[in-house]
Amino acid sequence: MGANYKNWIPKGMIVGLAAGTAVLAAGTAATLILGSKYDMNTTAKAVIAGIAGVGALGCLKATQWSISAYKAFSYNGKRKLSKQIIDGTAEYVTLPEGGLGLDVGCGSGALTIACAKKNPHGRMIGIDRWGREYKSFNKQLCEDNALEEGVDNVEFRQGDACKLDFPDEYFDAVTSNYVYHNITGKNKQELLKETLRTLKKGGTFAIHDIMSKGRYGDMQKFVNELYDEGYEKVRLIDTTDGKFMTKWESRKMMLAGSSLLVGVK
Repeated sequence: MGANYKNWIPKGMIVGLAAGTAVLAAGTAATLILGSKYDMNTTAKAVIAGIAGVGALGCLKATQWSISAYKAFSYNGKRKLSKQIIDGTAEYVTLPEGGLGLDVGCGSGALTIACAKKNPHGRMIGIDRWGREYKSFNKQLCEDNALEEGVDNVEFRQGDACKLDFPDEYFDAVTSNYVYHNITGKNKQELLKETLRTLKKGGTFAIHDIMSKGRYGDMQKFVNELYDEGYEKVRLIDTTDGKFMTKWESRKMMLAGSSLLVGVK
C-alpha cells in the first residue's frame, strides 16, 4: 500500500474555494438578471454585482493556485515537490552512533522518517500539535507511515514549537520544514532560538521555511548572531533558485523567500 504523507494543500480548501467561486458567480449573475427584472436601483445593482464579481474572481484565482500547488506537492504526481524538499533537507541531517534528532512540526512524519532512514544508527523524535486546520494529519498517521517505510527508529509525540518540552542541548540534530511561517503572532527568530536551544554543542540543524523579510526579519543578521553565540558554520540557502524549486515555481505558488538555514553548533 505504501506510506501516505498526505498533501500540504488540503482537498477541503480546494472544494471550499471552488464552491465559493460558484456561489459568488451565481450571485453576480442573479443580481444582474433579477435586478433588471425587478427594476432594482442601478447604483445598488452595480455595487452588489461588483462586490460579488470581485469576490468570485478572487476565489477563482485562489482555486487555480490551490489546484496548481496540490499537483506540485503531491507525492503521487509528476513534480513531487514535497519529496524533493523533504529528501533535500534530510541530506543535511547526520546523527552520530546512538544519536538523537528532533523534527519540529512533523505533520505526517515525512521528514522525521526520511532523517531516520538516513541515520539507522540513531533515533528521531517528531513532534506536532496536529491542529484542526490539518485534521487529517495525526500521530497515528505518522506511526502508520513509519511502519509502511519499515522504519522503527522513530517516535512521535504531541508538542508545541513555541515551548519545546525538552532540556537545553538535548539533541544531536534538529530539523523542521515549512512550520514556523504558519505560527501567527510569534517572532520567527525567537521560535528558531527556542528550537536551537535544544541542540547540543557540535550538533547540526537544518530548518526550511518561507524566510521572507516580512515574516522573519533580517535573517543575515540572525546568522551573524549565531556566529557570535559560537556556532561553527551557518549557511542561509535560497531554495527557490534550483535548489528545491525554480524562481518561477516559487512565484507561482507564493513561496518566494523559501530558504534553508543550515548550521553546526
